[in-house]
Amino acid sequence: MRMNSVERILKAAVFGFAVLSFASMPYASQAAPSINKKAPEFTGTDSNGKTHRLGDYKGSIVVLEWFNHECPFVEKHYATKNMQKLQKHARKNGIVWLSVVSSAPGEQGFAKPAEARDISKKVGANHSAKILDSSGVIGRKYGAQTTPHMYVIDKKGDLVYMGGIDNKPSTQHEDVKTAKNHVKAALDDVLSGKTVRNPVTEPYGCSVKYAN
Repeated sequence: MRMNSVERILKAAVFGFAVLSFASMPYASQAAPSINKKAPEFTGTDSNGKTHRLGDYKGSIVVLEWFNHECPFVEKHYATKNMQKLQKHARKNGIVWLSVVSSAPGEQGFAKPAEARDISKKVGANHSAKILDSSGVIGRKYGAQTTPHMYVIDKKGDLVYMGGIDNKPSTQHEDVKTAKNHVKAALDDVLSGKTVRNPVTEPYGCSVKYAN
């Protein structure tokens, strides 16, 4: 009985943390970009030392996924293979998937290139590349609030979706089975040549650990 009480307290605390994560935004100093407008241009270096410019991917659909390997919300989606399955679906359809780590040095989720590569291998990530944004420049351009925070950019370079991965803001693995996956729905709309029916949703997760 005592263990059940402790578990309930922990679950309540975790959910409260999730609410605080996306309710407070002092770290996102720039306003979020606008749907159906040009996505903010950026240049970033991945964990292999390769430079990526958003403009280089014009003509391709691009997904941006804010990542923090120490965040329990991120862990939920990787431990259940939910994120990897979505990444695989995207890349099978020619979509570029860029995971972005905006954690500053000394903050939760920060990783140097070699460690970042090891983490990707350990979780079985299927992304196209993992961009290391320790300065937070890319994250702030997009107003990224949480990990995960998801964005979809169409072939014209317009932002067509931003928000949460799904509608279940919890760390409970079983919730993945019944959740509505907003990102997959957005990608399927774009792949079908349709307007994204639900272009903005509430992101949830751990706050992005930006440099002060």
